[in-house]
Amino acid sequence: MPVLPGAEPYRHEGGDIGVLLCHGFTGSPQSLRPWAEYLAERGLTVSLPLLPGHGTRWQDMQITGWQDWYAEVDRALRELTERCSRVFVFGLSMGGALTLRLAAKHGDAISGLVLVNPLNKLHGVAPHLLPVLRHFVRSTPGIASDIAKEDAVEVGYERVPLQAAYSLRNFTRLVDGDLPQVTQPLVLLHSPQDHVVRPADSARILSRISSTDVTEVLLEQSHHVATLDHDAERIFEESYALIGRLAPHADLKGSMTGG
Repeated sequence: MPVLPGAEPYRHEGGDIGVLLCHGFTGSPQSLRPWAEYLAERGLTVSLPLLPGHGTRWQDMQITGWQDWYAEVDRALRELTERCSRVFVFGLSMGGALTLRLAAKHGDAISGLVLVNPLNKLHGVAPHLLPVLRHFVRSTPGIASDIAKEDAVEVGYERVPLQAAYSLRNFTRLVDGDLPQVTQPLVLLHSPQDHVVRPADSARILSRISSTDVTEVLLEQSHHVATLDHDAERIFEESYALIGRLAPHADLKGSMTGG
């Protein structure tokens, strides 16, 4: 199945500092591509993988689950740690949940984290119905393109496959249990006007992690996909500042070619 235009994975070979970016549920690397390119232009080595079942058609997600999505970012992280002296992990939405599990499992191998509107829980009545409902209803309307900025569009699915949503529900519960094991410096940026992930998720994450170096930033002008929204530049700058603070003597020069 061909990958949707713009949804391709992205890789840039830069300097000795690596960044792994994790996209969201039913989304694609396109939602984080400007962020990845911003970091690449500053000499960082950047990896932005396409999660299994994503970036093609929603039916392809029906046969994937959180183990597949996590395995892909875990593989990408291991590649970066072999190539770079310091590695940072950034994530949007479900990508934030993937980031937190990586942080809990890999400890000192990860130097710092940036989370944008991270997912912690599926709220409401529907998640409780998923164990049964997924056998009778294949999909529900999609969640892509929750963006305040006019003309900005996210490359994501128009439907949410319920089998995959059930797996996501199970994954968020697992990650919530992992949160006390997260100790890395962290910047969490979230939008008060988010129509996909509730602000309570960010509050829950901040209350349960063990990190002591924590910065919280409100994205007042953006909706859920803030990396494509009015506050995108703020996200990019805050993430780069974190790297500069934690790896101040790093050689960020690297090759400026590739993609």
